[in-house]
Amino acid sequence: MSATPPPTVPSFRSRIGCDARSGYYAAPHRYRLHLSPACPHCLRIAVTHSLLGLDDTLPVTLLPAVPDAPGGGHRALRPLYEASSHQYRGPAVAPVLSDNWTGRIVSTHTSDILRDLARRFAGHGPDLHPRGADEAIAAVGRLCDQGITATAQRAGRCGGDSAARDTALATLLRAMDVLEWRLASHEHVLGDELTVADVQLWVTLVQLDTVHRHHLDAAAVHRITDRPRLWAYARRLAAHPAFGSHLDLDGIARRHHAHCLGREAAGAAVQIVDWAVYARQEAREPVPARQPG
Repeated sequence: MSATPPPTVPSFRSRIGCDARSGYYAAPHRYRLHLSPACPHCLRIAVTHSLLGLDDTLPVTLLPAVPDAPGGGHRALRPLYEASSHQYRGPAVAPVLSDNWTGRIVSTHTSDILRDLARRFAGHGPDLHPRGADEAIAAVGRLCDQGITATAQRAGRCGGDSAARDTALATLLRAMDVLEWRLASHEHVLGDELTVADVQLWVTLVQLDTVHRHHLDAAAVHRITDRPRLWAYARRLAAHPAFGSHLDLDGIARRHHAHCLGREAAGAAVQIVDWAVYARQEAREPVPARQPG
């Protein structure tokens, strides 16, 4: 896939600490997440937030699928960026974890936000980021980012260079084989318990089918489909309310078409998963007309 290069934005990477001595510390209703679930980074955070049951502790503001400010970014985030970076002129992009007490941004770094949600706010929720699993989680992340997403993008934009396309596709299939093998003996990618690694892998598979597939030929998509455990795993997680409830298929499509410069290929017609079966009902059902009075 060929797309416009991502905008350069300041890197906000403060962390949530254990207590008041750390400056930013976990407190109910102190923080807010600003997310556009059509963005894969935001979707990972939204799913994790739901798995941890944080609706009453850490509220979420949903943003449009397609940035609505001139030059990219979201109008609603502009005050936060300007308050957090002196004379900031770049796009105000999501995801954002903000501090209601100061009106400033805590972090825009997805992995840090996920780790802090799991370790500082989880309470009695599942242990999605267990101690000692950092390297294993990071390894799955690299497999998703470099082995699947980056290679799918390269395979989709190689055009007439069949050798480069075949090389990229072979790398993609090897990464999927590693994951297929892992799921042969375990329910989840790191074992029998759900972790943030599963969230990232699931979002990666959603993007592969709903975005990157559109720039691959049909033969490549059929080869990608031939990983039965991996796609059964994707369907099983999609059926979980914390996953499927955040699927915004229309938003993903609009975001893709707003940024993509690549040509659609025959693979666009070969859907792997019927994600609409799992997508949130409110995204597929009309809102009842408001009654007068």
